[in-house]
Amino acid sequence: MNWISELLNGTGVAHTVLLFAFVIVAGIGLGKIKIFGVSLGITFVLFAGIVVSHFGFRINHEIMHFMKEFGLILFVYSVGLQVGPGFFSSFKKGGITLNMLALTIVALGVITTLVIHFITNVPIQTMVGVMSGAVTNTPGLGAAQQAFSDMKGEGDPTIAMGYAVAYPLAVVGIIMTIILLKYVFRISPDREMEELKNQTSNNEDRIQLTSVEVSNPAIFGKNIGEIHRLIDRPFVISRALHGDSKIEVPSSNTILNEKDKIFVAATPRNREAVIAFLGKEIDMGQKEWDILDSHLVSRRILITKSAINGRPIRQLGLRSNFGVNITRVNRSGVDLIADPNLPLQIGDRVTVVGNENALKNVEQVLGNQMKRLNEPNLVPIFIGIFLGIVLGSIPITFPGIPQPVKLGLAGGPLIVAILISIFGPKYHLVTYTTMSANLMLREIGICLFLACVGLEAGEKFVATIVDGGGLNWIGYGVIITVVPLVITGVIGRIFFKLNYFTLMGLLAGSTTDPPALAYSNANSGNDVPAVSYATVYPLTMFLRVLSAQLLILFFCK
Repeated sequence: MNWISELLNGTGVAHTVLLFAFVIVAGIGLGKIKIFGVSLGITFVLFAGIVVSHFGFRINHEIMHFMKEFGLILFVYSVGLQVGPGFFSSFKKGGITLNMLALTIVALGVITTLVIHFITNVPIQTMVGVMSGAVTNTPGLGAAQQAFSDMKGEGDPTIAMGYAVAYPLAVVGIIMTIILLKYVFRISPDREMEELKNQTSNNEDRIQLTSVEVSNPAIFGKNIGEIHRLIDRPFVISRALHGDSKIEVPSSNTILNEKDKIFVAATPRNREAVIAFLGKEIDMGQKEWDILDSHLVSRRILITKSAINGRPIRQLGLRSNFGVNITRVNRSGVDLIADPNLPLQIGDRVTVVGNENALKNVEQVLGNQMKRLNEPNLVPIFIGIFLGIVLGSIPITFPGIPQPVKLGLAGGPLIVAILISIFGPKYHLVTYTTMSANLMLREIGICLFLACVGLEAGEKFVATIVDGGGLNWIGYGVIITVVPLVITGVIGRIFFKLNYFTLMGLLAGSTTDPPALAYSNANSGNDVPAVSYATVYPLTMFLRVLSAQLLILFFCK
């Protein structure tokens, strides 16, 4: 029976893998239990690790350190790939307001943490752990641990313990704040939904299709390419009817004359200007065009060929080679105007208009094979991780800080993942991963990280709670969670008139809290909380990681 003892209490690979597997399975299983409709989800892996470590099970320190850092890298890099494509576009219109409010929440959390630190004399590294737990930000915990280790040459278990004791009530506190704001402002979900519908009808980014009769003498006899240069507004003409002749799929060389009828795609912000320049709007809907152009077909085709990745629509020559037009591009659920200079990416769905035979040929050019998207593209992932580690290791010197600041193994890969997901296709780098593949990498990474944090903190966890001031840390965590959210929630509602569903996503995203997002989605019945969550998540994640490091470097003695 010595083999059982060796397996449970040894130091070999089998013991290590067995312990990780048990902690992760137990944590995920327990995380599914709901209390008052709220579950801690995958975060229960942390507490499973604490329990296992409390009862004397150990893992080699070097292996633990590697697994923790590698898990953190996988997690933040996968998050960056997911939110990256919409990062810069999120700053348009309301995105700037939301990100400024998220910045306010982060700043108030840091200020609250410092106030408690100076009043209570709790070590700053412990308070940073409490702060990371209070805003449910695991990468911030990792960044704080790494910064302290680089500065002192050794770790401090109170960072992880502060995180662990503050986290559970933080999840509840975020959700309770969302509920509190609902009752304080006497919010009616039905009224908020009605306002949301009114905003959606006026959305300036969605594409509208309009029938127009050409009546501007200034463009008679000019081709579509010349007209585009004259008005300098993004729009696409998907079909043109010259008199009573057969409908054609126009190209940039198609000439427009008086009383020609055209089917135009444009965003609401440009629609009126485009119509006024071309002529006048006519009552001719999609069905009438479909009847007239029965020989033409409109079809969505999936971009799956690597050769297309990063190439602008103009270079494909689809109009000259096949007689078809791309009228819209759907990227990550958002419709884009098919501007000739728009680079296409793997995973885009393009709306193509042309005859049946031509579309079959276009499908072969573009790919349209879902199976190809299921094949993993590992090279770009590890190129990104490589560059992220290099970026995270670059020391950045600030006046007044004794140690240089590093983005670290959390911040570096996160920033590179965002950048590579946006700019990678321009250099023909295939960065597309399916949602399931991204989620798998992310969940494996966070499970490994949380298991390691729990196993490290568990040995002294109970003693800290009973004799080391852990109960006070819980109270400090609640203050750090609730105060910034309440203040910013009131500001957002009163001064910026934020829709309640948007406000829910803002509060969840500014604390990077998936359980709060799940609660918001379930109680809103729409995806508005998820949209605002994704809008503020990248900037918030970066600021949480950076602020955790700066607090350690500035105030740790």
